[in-house]
Amino acid sequence: MRFFKRYFITGLLIWIPLVITIWVITLLIGTLESFVPAFLSSQSLFGYRIPGFQFLLVLVVVLLTGLLGANFIGRAIVDRWEQLLGRIPLVRSIYHSVKQVSDTVLASNGLAFREAVLVQYPRQGSWTIAFLTGAPSGEVAEKLGGDYVSVYVPTTPNPTSGFFLMMPRQDVQVLDMSVDAALKYIVSMGVVAPVSVKTINAGFEAVSVIDAAHGIDTVDGTGQPRDKQP
Repeated sequence: MRFFKRYFITGLLIWIPLVITIWVITLLIGTLESFVPAFLSSQSLFGYRIPGFQFLLVLVVVLLTGLLGANFIGRAIVDRWEQLLGRIPLVRSIYHSVKQVSDTVLASNGLAFREAVLVQYPRQGSWTIAFLTGAPSGEVAEKLGGDYVSVYVPTTPNPTSGFFLMMPRQDVQVLDMSVDAALKYIVSMGVVAPVSVKTINAGFEAVSVIDAAHGIDTVDGTGQPRDKQP
C-alpha cells in the first residue's frame, strides 16, 4: 500500500499542473474564439474547420487595433469612441473603471506590480508579501499628509483577489526578488522558496567567470589554442 501511495502521489504531482495548464489555456482560447462572429469562422469562409483559426483572427484584430491606436488618426478615432461611450450612463462607469485598471496594470510606463515589498498585515508583527502599485494622489494624498505608498496585498492561493492598502513608506520594505518569484511564493503558500535577484545575478556572474577562466586555460601565451593533453 505504501508503494502504491508513493508512486500514485508522484504521478499526481506530474499530471495535475499539466492538466490545469492545458485547461486554462483551452478555456482562454475558447473564450477569445467565442467573440468571433459565425460568418468569420473557417467553415463559413473556406468550407472546412481550421483549428485555431478564430483565435489567430482575434490576435490579428488586436494587433491591427494596436497599430491603429499608435498613430495620430487612430488615437483620434479611439478618443472619439471613448467620448461616445462616456455619454451612456451605465456603460460609462463600467468602461472607465475597466480602462483605468487595464491602463495601470498593462501600460509599459505604469507602476503596477513593479516591485515586491514586505508589509505588516493584518496586524503588527505579522508580515506578508505585497506589491507596490503607486502612491496616493489628489484629495487622498492631502488628507494623509505624509509620504505614503499604495500596495496590493494578494490572497493565497488566489492572488487575483486581495486588499488595497495605503501605508507610510517607512513601513514598507522593498524585497530583492522579482514579481514572478513573489507570485510563485504566494501561490505555493510559501512552499516554493523565492530566489532574490542578487542571487540570480551572482549565479550568472559565476558562470561567466568560469567560462572566461576556461577560455584562458585553453589558450597559450601566443593566443593560439593549446593542444589537449591525452
